Amino acid sequence: MWLLRDIAAGAAGIVAMEIASYADMLVRGRPASQQPQELGDALADLLEFAPGSSKAAKARRSALGSLVGYVDGLALPAALTMLGMRRGPVARHAAALTAGAMVGSSALPTAFGITDPREWSRDDWLTDLVPHVAYGLTAALISRHG
Repeated sequence: MWLLRDIAAGAAGIVAMEIASYADMLVRGRPASQQPQELGDALADLLEFAPGSSKAAKARRSALGSLVGYVDGLALPAALTMLGMRRGPVARHAAALTAGAMVGSSALPTAFGITDPREWSRDDWLTDLVPHVAYGLTAALISRHG
């Protein structure tokens, strides 16, 4: 039962993160990140998946990058539960989920040279942090009380 609850917590967290991201884009007029597309391209090249430049190949590559993020977001609450990190105050669980989501969304792009958090501006960090906090808080509340 805990596994289904944690997957649901991850799903709700993803929705909260998407809402926070799109609200930021609406308010500030900033474009969507190209990182999922770039990650999909890098992973597809590594895996020799969807070669070529057809519309279908480009769509598959784009989907691959986005799906990696969804899998990460869905699995993270369950992974923390299995590691015994759901104990303690909700705020601590939310912080662990936020940090895990930030690492999860940056690790592969950093490894592929798509981004480098050491070069991010204060604005870049806030743009990344706020939606991940929305994810962490939402997922923690549902994981703990759902």
